[in-house]
Amino acid sequence: MARTPLPRDFFDRSVLDVAPDLLGRTLVRLTEDGPIELRLTEVEAYAGEIDPGSHAFRGRTARNSVMFGPPGHSYVYFTYGMWHCLNLVCGPEGMASGVLLRAGEITVGAEAARKRRLSARHDRELAKGPARLATALDVDRRLDGTDTIAGAGGALSVLHGTPPPRDQVCSGPRTGVGGDGAHQPWRFWIDGDPTVSPYRAHVPRRRRTGSAT
Repeated sequence: MARTPLPRDFFDRSVLDVAPDLLGRTLVRLTEDGPIELRLTEVEAYAGEIDPGSHAFRGRTARNSVMFGPPGHSYVYFTYGMWHCLNLVCGPEGMASGVLLRAGEITVGAEAARKRRLSARHDRELAKGPARLATALDVDRRLDGTDTIAGAGGALSVLHGTPPPRDQVCSGPRTGVGGDGAHQPWRFWIDGDPTVSPYRAHVPRRRRTGSAT
């Protein structure tokens, strides 16, 4: 059962149901250096056009179009001019929502992941945070729109894995989200897992003083 791929109807649900249910699942990334497998330990839910923290809050754009479905595809975005982040699209097609994969434990292919994460002091840091996770798994915009339900041979897939007991699933505010979405308890993680990233509240950017040019 643990090695069985998740079906599309797993993702064709409310993002708030899918997100905690992804914990303990196995993400498989096929790279040139061989397969890398990751046990998901931390995720965040983003509810599209009803969520001020979501990229799809103001509607469909060329950048976020994958978020509008179909479910089970990957949404990869580039942030801060240097990092990629990996999301899994969920919910009914046409209603944008997705789950940001924030952290996990590398269970297969750690040597390949280490080549991309030379600054990691311990293996538990290889995918501790969304940018680190994407870097360790060699994820970039080339994988935007990848169907994770395509089965064997796909660049990304999600297996059933071993979900934790419900009493080990914690929730709280999302990391770095400000404004009206700051206090939504839509970040989910496995209690006590050493690969979970530290929580960081949103820090507003300081406005420049002086006249505009």
